[in-house]
Amino acid sequence: MRVVLQRVARASVSVAGGSVAQIGPGFLLLVGVGAGDPPGQEAKLAQKISTLRLFSDAEGKMNLSLDQADGEVLVVSQFTLYGDIRKGRRPSWTGAEDPAIAAGRVEAFALALEGLGVRVRRGVFGADMQVELLNDGPVTLVIDAVELP
Repeated sequence: MRVVLQRVARASVSVAGGSVAQIGPGFLLLVGVGAGDPPGQEAKLAQKISTLRLFSDAEGKMNLSLDQADGEVLVVSQFTLYGDIRKGRRPSWTGAEDPAIAAGRVEAFALALEGLGVRVRRGVFGADMQVELLNDGPVTLVIDAVELP
């Protein structure tokens, strides 16, 4: 699994012109599932992300976790994180997991975050979503589950 984490002042998702989800300060998480990713990565990713100290303390240093900053999370599925552009001009999506499997894995990740006490909102898996955000910092990280201890 791969996550692009953006610390945001606010973020929202709309589908077909209608608001689906919105958050205030927290993380926008673009979540992709790779073909053949081993099961169980959801809990490991959720644990790591929920404890990252990416919010500023009273001295302006990044010392606070999501919980300490009273932040929330917006989880948006993003199969294009596994796009391969090495050949030609049109990306190949063969590196992304089958949607029937990926949907369950993204939901398992969101549930794992909730199990850790994180307030989670969700986009709509497989939908053509419009995502708006105000990146705070900017702070952006790319996290690959296979690289986590």
